[in-house]
Amino acid sequence: MNEIQAPQGNQSNQPLRIFIGYDHRQAVAYNVLQFSLYRRSSKPLAISPLVLPSLPLTRQGLTPFTFSRFLVPWLCDYKGWALFLDIDFLALADVAELFALTDGRYAAMVSKNEKKFEWASMIMFNCGHPANRILTPDYVEDPQRCRSPHTMDWLSPDLVGAVPGEWNHLVGYDAPRSDAKMVHYTQGMPIYEETTGSEYRDAWLAEHKKSNATTPWQELMARSVHAGRTADGRIVAKLHPDAVAAA
Repeated sequence: MNEIQAPQGNQSNQPLRIFIGYDHRQAVAYNVLQFSLYRRSSKPLAISPLVLPSLPLTRQGLTPFTFSRFLVPWLCDYKGWALFLDIDFLALADVAELFALTDGRYAAMVSKNEKKFEWASMIMFNCGHPANRILTPDYVEDPQRCRSPHTMDWLSPDLVGAVPGEWNHLVGYDAPRSDAKMVHYTQGMPIYEETTGSEYRDAWLAEHKKSNATTPWQELMARSVHAGRTADGRIVAKLHPDAVAAA
């Protein structure tokens, strides 16, 4: 009974566990998403990509993570809460706020969008709930037993809780809004010509730029033990062929 009635919110001192569906064809999307999560979180995060070859699962669909998402409770040893996200999200708010909405009455919580096939694109799993113990690698691999998990069919409706729609705003499907906390580019990342004009396109491109930026070497390293000087006084890395003395 204690597992079902877990405390509301995230009251653990452990990092918030987040699993992202990984697709090697969209590595840039993963990098932007994980960066946007870390950058805005008020609590430590433990982010894990669901890389299919590393999992005891071969079943896949349109993406390699079509079915691997349902292994999250198993990967967490059926303990605590964990968040799954499709790779094509962008976090614009503190994900700790989402974890604070968790309610132990439910086995899973989703944004109950009109597009029910998108419910499983963002799942807050109550991994310790007994109803989730059916989600084993053998079960998820078997299409006869695990038929329509994206409709949350392994759970009775009363075990599926709701989170506000701003935590899974479907670009191109939902009515435009300015207060989205998690943006889902489900029709394609706004990096493509085909998705030019996407809502929140500028936000994604700005995050992409930040996630691939670096501070100049002089600012990072010039005062470190790894810096040296050239004969004319320039500060360079000690490996530089003109470095003659420690800075």
